[in-house]
Amino acid sequence: VISGDFDGEPEAVTAIARAVDERRSLVLMRASYDREADVNGIVINLANVVSARVSKTDSAEAGQYL
Repeated sequence: VISGDFDGEPEAVTAIARAVDERRSLVLMRASYDREADVNGIVINLANVVSARVSKTDSAEAGQYL
């Protein structure tokens, strides 16, 4: 998932951690999935997420990240 909802990595990690702590989904308003050009809203059920990688760069080698 690629998202423009955050100014940087610290904000993204804080939002993910807060959602996990509060046992709620993470709602992204400016996101795209699988490098698609369309930007949409996405709801991520964090109860099913094992790990998340947060990065400022988009790279095919990096795999999916949030």
